[in-house]
Amino acid sequence: MKRHAPWIFTFSLVGVDVVMTCLAFVLAYLMRPREATPNTVIPPLTYYIGMMALSALALVVVFFFYKLYHLRRGTSRLDELYAVFSAISISVVVGMAFTAFVYRTEIDYPRIMIVYFWAWSLVLVGLGRFIHSTFRSAMNRRGWGESRALIVGAGDAGHMILEKIRSSPQLGYRPIGFLDDQRAGQMVRGLPVLGKVDQLGQVVQSHRIGEVIIALPEASHQELLSVISRCEDGRVSIKIFPDVFQMGAAEVNVSDLNGLPLLTMRDVAMRGWRLTAKRVMDVLISAIVLVFISPLMLLIALIVKLDSRGPALFTQERMGLDARPFPCIKFRSMRVDAEVETGPVWAKQDDPRRTRLGAFLRKYSLDELPQFINVFLGQMSLVGPRPERPVFVEQFRQMVPRYMERHQEKAGITGWAQVNGLRGDTSIWERTKYDLYYIEHWSLWLDFKIMILTLLRFFRDPSAI
Repeated sequence: MKRHAPWIFTFSLVGVDVVMTCLAFVLAYLMRPREATPNTVIPPLTYYIGMMALSALALVVVFFFYKLYHLRRGTSRLDELYAVFSAISISVVVGMAFTAFVYRTEIDYPRIMIVYFWAWSLVLVGLGRFIHSTFRSAMNRRGWGESRALIVGAGDAGHMILEKIRSSPQLGYRPIGFLDDQRAGQMVRGLPVLGKVDQLGQVVQSHRIGEVIIALPEASHQELLSVISRCEDGRVSIKIFPDVFQMGAAEVNVSDLNGLPLLTMRDVAMRGWRLTAKRVMDVLISAIVLVFISPLMLLIALIVKLDSRGPALFTQERMGLDARPFPCIKFRSMRVDAEVETGPVWAKQDDPRRTRLGAFLRKYSLDELPQFINVFLGQMSLVGPRPERPVFVEQFRQMVPRYMERHQEKAGITGWAQVNGLRGDTSIWERTKYDLYYIEHWSLWLDFKIMILTLLRFFRDPSAI
């Protein structure tokens, strides 16, 4: 049963989509306008059965071409919903084209009914897929559709991948062991090292591996190709954990120059309409937020002033766009003499320099609310790499490759690294990797996604200090 569970999930998902699409059509029919003329005959629902069937067929076809029935492990639900909403809009247009082609002029329907159908489809199909995804995750936890995973490389990257797998049982991975030239025969993090890297093909067959994850970020391309070539079973999925510092832009397109093939690297700099769109979003959202949270900010400022000696607001020089300094505004959460004796130091978990109220403000990130003023003034953005102090930037640029590329965009109140748990006293190398990923893959949708994830994790971020 477990072996065929992914097919069951796929077929059941198609069924959920069809049922929800038909339900959306019925609701659209019930909401259609009713003519007031006494002689007008309103067609029964059965009159539209063919149209409903074609609409459901169109949705399944469009979803198939959008690869929404290729169930990938680890796909963000927000990303899936975004793709679903786009595909539904296309499927409604395709369904109308099917109806016009099949029925010609034989069927008549109120045009507003299509709008209702589109709106209900967004809600119901999205809801159906959310319920199905929750059910699928629960079944994965029980072992249905599990994928036996082998990690090539038992170093730090391999440890991190193993911890991610163990902390995400809903993905359905079952880690079997490692392969590593230096640790063959040992136990690493409770898993055996099943052999050396050159035994990959043998281990895949003998342990019925379904997924190979290569955690050798410092390996050359030639070495990676050599490892992959040892995996002779074509049914095995292979994934590679990349070294982001050695990668160029992540998106490469093949183009030509009058017949001469060229590789076009993604233009990661935001300019033109993209820069304008991001700035418009920053101004609108920061202005709305400042209006609504102004009473809360006044209350926090008053309590900070009463809690300890010193000003309520605290400005600190941080590095922003093009490594230019700007005054970052925060509510004061530490004593006024916090760095008199030590000089600039990195904030730590349970930092003794915090005030009584400061510990609460930092835990829930309330000390950062005044940074919406920085956003409104154009010194920061809602989303981007978190700004650091000049003294730390000077240290990090010597330690971390490509660190200064973080300053190609405005600093942000939140960012891709922060919503992935990398904030506070965490690895600056890992944070830089996530910041570079954000810069190279920026889109308005990614900004909205990060803001949504920030709100969802607002009260449960263990890395807040």
